[in-house]
Amino acid sequence: MTLQQLRYFLAACRHGSFTAAAESLFIAQPSVAEQIRRLEQEMGVRLFVRTGRRLELTEAGQTLRVHAERVQAAVEAAEAAMQGARHLRGGVASLGTFGVAQGYLVSGLVTNFVARHPDVVVRVVGQHSSEVIEHVRNGELEVGLVCLPVNEPTLEVEPIISDDVLVMAGPALGIEGPVSIQTFAAQKLIWWPSIAGWRDSIRRQLRLWAEEEDVHLDTSIEVEHFESALKLVEQGFGVSYVLRTIAESSAFPATLSVTPFSREIYDTYAFVWRKDHAVTPATKELMGMARQLMVGFGRPPQPVREGQPRGDAP
Repeated sequence: MTLQQLRYFLAACRHGSFTAAAESLFIAQPSVAEQIRRLEQEMGVRLFVRTGRRLELTEAGQTLRVHAERVQAAVEAAEAAMQGARHLRGGVASLGTFGVAQGYLVSGLVTNFVARHPDVVVRVVGQHSSEVIEHVRNGELEVGLVCLPVNEPTLEVEPIISDDVLVMAGPALGIEGPVSIQTFAAQKLIWWPSIAGWRDSIRRQLRLWAEEEDVHLDTSIEVEHFESALKLVEQGFGVSYVLRTIAESSAFPATLSVTPFSREIYDTYAFVWRKDHAVTPATKELMGMARQLMVGFGRPPQPVREGQPRGDAP
């Protein structure tokens, strides 16, 4: 059985004769009749019977038509996908990202993508990783860029980078590193994001470290966004933490100091998408561009460690 035979068979089904089928395919009538005769021989059944001037499907022919139409639809979808991959005309590219990525990744990514593919609709959503994972699982987003680990068997996971977490302080505090958990705990601490609370990966790692050292962490200031924590640190209300990628960006205030912890604190980020869903060419292109940008940040992906919960990064 070949795709050509199925194509001729479906044409005969639609038009009711070999002659009309041949005309619709712009080929000679004997070619259609011969291919269907070979198909019947291979299947060992009659597919058509002639009633007057029309061809009528046998029971076997009706069964084959259902499967042949599915095959044809799959072939057409594959051809459309490849056409889209070559030209990226139209369509929607959707990507969910952890919130802080909005500050150092999303603007450049969207700008570059739109410049290359102006006919594609771009949808980039910045949320907590747990929310992005939920949207990908529900099919509301095609792909997510989230913090590991992801304990979701329905999703494919592709680790991209790990990013170190540093202590962020104003010049008046003069903290020198590496910073122990005791030194960190002695400061007025500004935590973020508040909505995630202790589900947040960075906070979980710091709390686990503090519990091992029997140290109490101050929790009197919590804000939702990193930008708010940054402003409070600038104004001298306390110290906080920042990803190395952000600290090394040109937008990071020169008046603030960053210092490593005496223990490695880091997050590992990955792309996730549904195993049962083929990523569209537009979103695949957006992923590729995001991957190129991401590998310029951080370091190669490190193993997920104890204290890092499921997908609850900022």
